[in-house]
Amino acid sequence: MASSRGESAVIRVRPPEEILLGFARALRAAGVPVTADRERTFLLAAATVGLEDQAGVYAAGRATLCGSPSDLERYDLVYAAWFGAERPAAVRRRPSRPPEAMADLGDAESSQEGGDDESLDEVRARASAMEVLRHRDIASLSAIERATLARMFADLRPRPPRRRTHRLAAAAKGRVDARATLREMLRRHGEPGPIKWRRRAERPRRVVLLIDVSGSMSAYADSLLRLGHVWVRSTGHVEVFTLGTRLTHVTAGLQHPDPDRALVAAGRTIPDWSGGTRLAHGLKAFLDRWGRRGMARGAVVVLVSDGWEREDPAGLAVQMRRLHGLAHHVVWANPHRGHDAYEPVQVGIVAALPYVDSFVAGHSMAAFAELMEVVEHA
Repeated sequence: MASSRGESAVIRVRPPEEILLGFARALRAAGVPVTADRERTFLLAAATVGLEDQAGVYAAGRATLCGSPSDLERYDLVYAAWFGAERPAAVRRRPSRPPEAMADLGDAESSQEGGDDESLDEVRARASAMEVLRHRDIASLSAIERATLARMFADLRPRPPRRRTHRLAAAAKGRVDARATLREMLRRHGEPGPIKWRRRAERPRRVVLLIDVSGSMSAYADSLLRLGHVWVRSTGHVEVFTLGTRLTHVTAGLQHPDPDRALVAAGRTIPDWSGGTRLAHGLKAFLDRWGRRGMARGAVVVLVSDGWEREDPAGLAVQMRRLHGLAHHVVWANPHRGHDAYEPVQVGIVAALPYVDSFVAGHSMAAFAELMEVVEHA
């Protein structure tokens, strides 16, 4: 009985899409920046060339998963380790067969066609389902779909916006660095050398997330905090606050490497989860305590809310005017912005829009990826 169990464990065959996705994630663990979009493109490319074509799958992975020539060496090493095969000797189109050879092999290929088609259909269906899930409204997802969506946050790769500093650094072009050029000539004993250049250096610009966790945003709050966790863990210049009936600083809790434990730690510090909405009060508390001290000054501030305000909207307009005067760029992400029939008629949105630089959607994984691009280029 023991030997039969061992044999069954050895011959268990994993689905092809699981093998391909595992290879893509092993490649990401090796240092290649494989995103969720590249994973989906790889699955579709592998299904197109045919899973039985080793050279085709190898070439599809190189074309879709690698972003620069420096990634190719790591790709070959991970490919050999994952599939237990060396790089194919030649990556080229399969030679066309003469008519008689096609006739001879017709029966053999037709016997395998059914199994291959099933594998291809399974890969295409899985890739299509993941793409559909990326664009689904988070509020409409089931518990199983939310669990799948939670794993997709690991594929997000936010990049901080950059700002110019007053200090100069060596560069390939810019203004002439006379001192460095002269030092190079002295090093060459007076012989002319290459001209040295310098330009103003760049540093990451701070990003501040203000996340509405009131009752009207409860369907999105969990995913938005996961988004904040990804941002905090990916860059070192991000601060996260929650807004409800009061302001809560949750950056420390979101620094835990495990996203689920980070959400639990952050949730313990939020006393007004699924409560009322006092955006003006929360913004005033943020600006009074952290704005003038420099956290908001020159930062990209992202406010994620549906715009419902329980208090006088005129107060929200006053605080948004203060925020706009301090911040470098103000982004408002509204979950309802992604719906075709949406109109910005909520009193909070109407009061805040004159002081918002970018008004974007915030209802799905695809919208989160677009939000990250807006922040990166702010």
